Amino acid sequence: MNEIIKNDDSTLPPGGGGIVIINYGAGNIQSIKFAFQRLGYKAILSDDPEVIKNADKVIFPGVGEASSAMNKLKASGLHTLIPQLTQPVLGICLGMQLMCTHTEEGDTEGLGIFDVKVKKFSSDVKVPQIGWNQIEQLSSPLFKDIKEKEYIYLVHSYYAPVITETIAQSTYGITYSTALQKDNFYGTQFHPEKSSTVGEKILENFLSYGIKY
Repeated sequence: MNEIIKNDDSTLPPGGGGIVIINYGAGNIQSIKFAFQRLGYKAILSDDPEVIKNADKVIFPGVGEASSAMNKLKASGLHTLIPQLTQPVLGICLGMQLMCTHTEEGDTEGLGIFDVKVKKFSSDVKVPQIGWNQIEQLSSPLFKDIKEKEYIYLVHSYYAPVITETIAQSTYGITYSTALQKDNFYGTQFHPEKSSTVGEKILENFLSYGIKY
């Protein structure tokens, strides 16, 4: 693997590597790419399995409806590739939910990386949750130098309950997982690329402290 490259070149370093954002037609990929650019890092957009496998760090984004997004993954074969990745992988928003075993949205089977079923918020709260919320119970190097109850930005109607792999949580009617981690896989329900300096620090931590196997 190559070191993460800090420059504005849009090409991959020799031999692959770098930061790769999975481009499968269901993500806010440009805003994530721009977030890395603001930090001084380049990120490559790709749906090429070989490029993704050879990346040093992989971002798995997602915005939209779960069953449609999963169909796009299946059409490209990425649904079998992603769970087999051994480098650090960060799922964002719907990306995190698709890394779970199942979501109620569209009665969709997920990738099974996190052993939890994603549920819809009850009618007791306004759905979707849009805006800023606090994160707490932080328990991962992903949140190094992040204080308890910092604010992050979310847009979602479905949530992952708190489980053993929960590394951050928030409360919106109920307490739920805002971040998960298992081995080399990380997931954030919130959008770090839209969460101001807190989100930028989390992205930097992912690049610095991600586990390699």
